[in-house]
Amino acid sequence: MDLKRSRRGPRTFNRDTPEASRATGQRKKHRHRPGTAALREIRHLQRTWKLLIPSLPFIRCVREITKQLSPEVTRWQAEALLALQEAAEDFLVHLFEESMLCAIHAKRVTLMKKDFELARRIGGKARPW
Repeated sequence: MDLKRSRRGPRTFNRDTPEASRATGQRKKHRHRPGTAALREIRHLQRTWKLLIPSLPFIRCVREITKQLSPEVTRWQAEALLALQEAAEDFLVHLFEESMLCAIHAKRVTLMKKDFELARRIGGKARPW
């Protein structure tokens, strides 16, 4: 066998094969299956208790809406803004959960607008008008 190899010349490797990485001393970068990183991120976010929506943009949005509806209200307590943000996040997380269940029931993985509409109709939080 050694005689045949010497006739063919030195052994060359393709860069992407495992043999090449062993020969050059470099390891191939480990890749996770599709979706594994997303599931890990979901588990991490479910364990944490911090708010997901950035505080300052949320506060600006609340102040902008308040200014449009009632120009005389100009001040907010910090606890009131925090309570609004927690309630908004809780509502959104619950809406996404229900919408995802609707998509899974329809044998889909992708969320669509009709999933959100159905989740709001079932939950009794449809448009008030």
